[in-house]
Amino acid sequence: MKILVINCGSSSLKFQLIDSDSEKVIGKGLCERIGIDGRISFTPGDGDKITKDTAIPDHNRAITLVIEALTDAQTGVIKSLDEIGAVGHRIVHGGEKFTKSVIIDEDVIKAIEEVSDLAPLHNPANLIGIRACQSAMPGVPMVAVFDTAFHQTMPEEAFLYGIPYALYEKYKIRRYGFHGTSHSYVSKRAADMLGKDYSELKTIVCHLGNGASVSAVKNGKCVDTSMGLTPLEGLIMGTRSGDIDPSVVEFIMKKEGIDVAEAENLLNKKSGVLGLSGDVSSDFRDLEDGYFNGDKGCIRAINTFCYRVAKYVGAYAAAMDGVDCICFTAGVGENGPLVRDLICQRLGFLGVNLDKEANEVHGKEKVVSTPDSKVKVLVVPTNEELAIARDTNELCSK
Repeated sequence: MKILVINCGSSSLKFQLIDSDSEKVIGKGLCERIGIDGRISFTPGDGDKITKDTAIPDHNRAITLVIEALTDAQTGVIKSLDEIGAVGHRIVHGGEKFTKSVIIDEDVIKAIEEVSDLAPLHNPANLIGIRACQSAMPGVPMVAVFDTAFHQTMPEEAFLYGIPYALYEKYKIRRYGFHGTSHSYVSKRAADMLGKDYSELKTIVCHLGNGASVSAVKNGKCVDTSMGLTPLEGLIMGTRSGDIDPSVVEFIMKKEGIDVAEAENLLNKKSGVLGLSGDVSSDFRDLEDGYFNGDKGCIRAINTFCYRVAKYVGAYAAAMDGVDCICFTAGVGENGPLVRDLICQRLGFLGVNLDKEANEVHGKEKVVSTPDSKVKVLVVPTNEELAIARDTNELCSK
């Protein structure tokens, strides 16, 4: 079965067409700058990327362009939409309602709408993508795969905040966590790489990119994760502050004369390694260049980022009463030997021993710890689209 995977952002739409039998990517692409001007790029199979600037006023037009790209007589990869057996949609927030992927019906759509205030930039866009696909492909089964679902196995002591319990009951203010599809895929893949039973491993997954999070996966279930009610909590990230004393927000607002919206913008878009570096960059490639050239801001940003990751790894080893393997994934985790090295240097107390030569890997699966390391360290490239396709295939093949 050919499965179309749709990932709608507020101003972008990623897509992949995947053969569920071979798990091969038949074609993939990106619609970006939706509502601004518009650009679509499409790569058919192993072919060359095709890019075209074109007006994309909304997500409905984006879906139309996706279909046109897939079915184009010269460069397309299918003859008609009839070849698409199902569509898998990435949904950012499922609240407490969804603990696993589900086939989309009107009740599911209503439930996604009800928690949209928890992800106001993403859930509405995800819903637009669902509606647009339903309109273009009536009768084709569609599946919702939630970023938050994997973390719904966290125990109460892990997801509750130290606020009046009545506020949790009334508004469901709690830790939800994100990047769940990635954490799920990587933790399972790590078990395969090590030849171990997934249900018997204690795994820490470090999803390190412009958005970054850590999860503790014990015996196949997530027991804690660093992101919270929103993706702002947890690690220092590209432009997000991560954990911060709440009183700092009020202090800054008074000192700078800014309102809540401006403070939120500062913490989400002007902080993280961007702010720590003195506005050098939020891109770790730029920061690494500066690090090796002795730039104090870049050194400060990278060291602080790595310290925070190592601190979470230590905390999660305690939460699980031990750890068998630590996985690095996402853009920085997969392609950052320096970051992996600096983090692992702080984890000797766990018995982590990094193989410096093996660690010089970029974007490929590899065990990068020494044979005698008590805790295995792995680089595991994430594949959220494949994970979505697998869930979609499982639900639609029943």
